[in-house]
Amino acid sequence: MASSSKRKEESHLLNGAVKPSTWSKAFCGNAVWEEKDEFLDVIYWLRQIIAIILGVIWGIAPLKGFLGIAIFCVINAGLLYVYFSSFQQIDEEEYGGTWELTKEGFMTSFALFLVVWIIFYTALHFD
Repeated sequence: MASSSKRKEESHLLNGAVKPSTWSKAFCGNAVWEEKDEFLDVIYWLRQIIAIILGVIWGIAPLKGFLGIAIFCVINAGLLYVYFSSFQQIDEEEYGGTWELTKEGFMTSFALFLVVWIIFYTALHFD
């Protein structure tokens, strides 16, 4: 029992300071990511947030068809590429290369985008 509380204490302390949360590191440039999965989780959830926002915008501004899908793909991939290559400045090879980071969580993000887009478009523009 004492060892588990000691482990918790060690996980919250880093060089005598409180360990920053994952989200505080996500919005701080050049953050140090101790665990690979922690950064991949941030990429995944940022994609989901982008998908919801773009789905709402596409539904309100009645975009249709391939153009809407293509613009979503470009914005989603582009924003995340700029995020991990310029803002966080991580070594892409450490995570399997640029392509692995670019496609991390993309399909679930795409599905969420489609659901939100369809719901908003149908609610606002369907006769």
